[in-house]
Amino acid sequence: MISIKTPRLKLIPLDHSLLVTWKEYGREALESQIGLQHNSWELEKFYHEETLSALQDFWIPMTRKFPFDFIWYTNWEIILMEKSCSIGGIGFSGLPNNEGFTEVGYCLDKKFRGKGYATEALQYAIEWASQDIDLKYLVAETPIENFASQAVLKKNQFIQTGQKTLIQPTGLEVFTWKLLLRNA
Repeated sequence: MISIKTPRLKLIPLDHSLLVTWKEYGREALESQIGLQHNSWELEKFYHEETLSALQDFWIPMTRKFPFDFIWYTNWEIILMEKSCSIGGIGFSGLPNNEGFTEVGYCLDKKFRGKGYATEALQYAIEWASQDIDLKYLVAETPIENFASQAVLKKNQFIQTGQKTLIQPTGLEVFTWKLLLRNA
């Protein structure tokens, strides 16, 4: 199984069958299948709903469509090695597009925030992704009131590029971010 190891974490990309296990049988079944201790994620309602929507509407269909490149279209479990449990997820919106970018997103269980885990996971995910020579830059979005997530991006050298309203039922205001990896 492919993985990325950091000093404290292990990032494991979920293939199509693992995503289906999560959807059909729940996170506890997924955790059991990949040999983890159970940890019930504590997420804000928005992030919980966004994760379930991504699971059903993006990760499962896209990993089915792109089985050889699934790692660009899935959730990577963020595993805290000392506890052998999943504390969140990180992932990309696909292979770099014709303009040379993809979006990165992440969320972390409330119980494990404020310890640098998201910063560490993002740092190593960026290092992994930047090995693709077609990837020129990464983009990200954060709710304008999510100062912790903004700090994670800043610590990983992202630059704020703007602000917009997402066209979701919530009308969420977000900051947009960009990280230049190589000249276009």
